[in-house]
Amino acid sequence: MRKIQAKPIRWIAVGILALAAFLVPAPLATADRTHGDERSSVIKLPGATGAEGIAAGEGTTFFAGDRLNGNIFRGDIDRGTAKLFIKAPKGRAALGMKVDRDNELLFVAGGATGQAYVYDLDTKKTVAVYQLATGGDRFINDVILTRDVAWFTNSRAGELYRIPIGRDGTPGKARTVPLRAPAGTVDEGFNLNGIAAADEGRKLIVAHSGRGALYTVDPRDGSNKKIQVTDSAGKPVTLANVDGIVVRGDTLWAVQNRLNQVSRIDLNGRVSSGEVEEIITSKNFDVPTTAALYGNTLALVNAKFTTPEAKSFEAVLVKARSRG
Repeated sequence: MRKIQAKPIRWIAVGILALAAFLVPAPLATADRTHGDERSSVIKLPGATGAEGIAAGEGTTFFAGDRLNGNIFRGDIDRGTAKLFIKAPKGRAALGMKVDRDNELLFVAGGATGQAYVYDLDTKKTVAVYQLATGGDRFINDVILTRDVAWFTNSRAGELYRIPIGRDGTPGKARTVPLRAPAGTVDEGFNLNGIAAADEGRKLIVAHSGRGALYTVDPRDGSNKKIQVTDSAGKPVTLANVDGIVVRGDTLWAVQNRLNQVSRIDLNGRVSSGEVEEIITSKNFDVPTTAALYGNTLALVNAKFTTPEAKSFEAVLVKARSRG
């Protein structure tokens, strides 16, 4: 695993871009206006044989992965285009992914390989490969980055994987963090799936696909509690087929893949309960799995699990909030 040096010049550029973004209207408005234009709301991933993960890069850039061969695509939600960015070595897969913008790294979950991959976005080279799980209890599904740690889920085991990120951008040694009940109890089928961070990384939130539930996790000891999700009338809500999740502030977006919808949930301050404020749908959804957030735009990838003969895959843009 090679050492990555910090890139101080990039900090100057980021500062200049941040000032420019403050002074000039954000270009995301263009993407929002195109939601009525189907040509701009669907971005093809040319040559993809599968899709499942998507991550926001700098500005309006996104990265998406080919679930079956691990290839990585790079696109832009404003331009409405994408192209092959990294051709992965044989035997890899690409599911959930996140970008470390400070160090220009891409962290990728490797599904049934039991692996996780780290790519350098400047050189497109592999920085590290981690064998997080072995045997039959392995399906590395998603990842979230906190300030200095990458956390991965396993849909076949009640555990998370912690990879520290050094100040110089070097990923460290992986460690397994077992989860207690209830989130750590393994059921038949898919268990832990999407993952997000809350309270500035002091809490993790995991989605459980089989139970249609969300749990808060204490990253220090793996203790966890179920988030009580209700509708506006206070009736309990099951988030069936919950997959990827996105959190910003007190709002959580839960992608429900086979239902072709996203539930927008308002969380309380303790992240112990939440109310479904809106159900987001689109005629362009075809089993969306994960999402990336850009202002009031959600970018999602279609996995098309129910269309095994699918020959094309794409990212879809929708409004993250249309009311409330």
